[in-house]
Amino acid sequence: MYKSDIYERIMDKMDQMSKSQQKIAQFIINHPDSAPFLTASKMAQLSGVGEATVVRFAVFLGYQGYPDMQRHLQEALKRQWTTVERLQMTSAANRDKRKSVVHEILHDDIANLQATLQQIDKEEFDKGVKAIIEAENIYIIAYRSAVSLGTFLEFYLDLVLQNTELIVQADGISEHLLGITDKDLVIGMGFARYTKRTVEVMKYAKEKGAKTMCLTDHMLSPLMPYSDIRLTAASDINSFINSFVAPLSIINALITAVTRIEREKVEKRLEELEDLWESFHVFHHSITDES
Repeated sequence: MYKSDIYERIMDKMDQMSKSQQKIAQFIINHPDSAPFLTASKMAQLSGVGEATVVRFAVFLGYQGYPDMQRHLQEALKRQWTTVERLQMTSAANRDKRKSVVHEILHDDIANLQATLQQIDKEEFDKGVKAIIEAENIYIIAYRSAVSLGTFLEFYLDLVLQNTELIVQADGISEHLLGITDKDLVIGMGFARYTKRTVEVMKYAKEKGAKTMCLTDHMLSPLMPYSDIRLTAASDINSFINSFVAPLSIINALITAVTRIEREKVEKRLEELEDLWESFHVFHHSITDES
C-alpha cells in the first residue's frame, strides 16, 4: 500500500476509529506537510476535536504518546511521495461521500490558511520585506507548478520596483546569475516534490554571497539550508496536486507590505504607469466610462 508505517497504521485502523479519531486521521492524511509540525493543541483545534482526543489517538495507533507520533510523521515527510502514491493516499482518505468536491477542497484551503497563520513567523516575514526593499536586483527561482507563484510575484514587484526577474529557462541560469553579488536577493519557491534545479540554484546563490529567501511548505524542505530568510505556507489538499492558496496569500502580504513602506515611490510609479496605460488603451472602458 503506502511505504510509510504511520500512514499504513492510520488506514488499517480507519474502520475502528470513532468519529473524532477519523477527523484527526483525515486531517493528518490531507495535510502531510503541515501536520507533523503542529502541537497537539493546534492539531486538535484544526481537526475540530479536543486535545486529549489527539493524545489518545496517538496511543490508539500504537505510539507512546503524541511526541512519538509526531516524530514518525516528520520521518515520513522526509520521503517524497510520487504523484500516483499521493493520489492513492488522498483518494483512500476521502470517505465522506456526502461532501461535494468543491466544498471539500475549499475546506482544505481554509485549513491551509489557518495552519499558515498559526505558523507564520512575523519577524521572518519582516526580514523578507526588508530584503526585497533593499535588494539591488531580485531573482525569482520557480519551476513547474511553482512558476505560477513566481510569475505573480515578479509581475507586481517589477511593476513597482523595476528590478525583478523570474528565471524561467533552467539552461539560462548561469548567464542570469553570472554577476550576482551580496546586494542581490534570490527568492526560491518549492513545494513537494521539489525540483532539483531550484535547490541547486539556491545553493549556488548562497555560495556567491547573495541574500537568499525561500517560500516553501515546511521546515524539512531542501530549500531551508540555503535560505537566509525562510517563509512557509501549507499547501496540502485531498488531491495529488498542491494548493497554492496559502502561499499566494503570503505573496500578497509581501507585495502589500513592500508597497506600503515604499508608498511615495510606488505612488509616483503608478501615476506614471496610469498615464502610459491610458495612452495605449490597455484597459477596457465601459460605455459609461466613455460618455
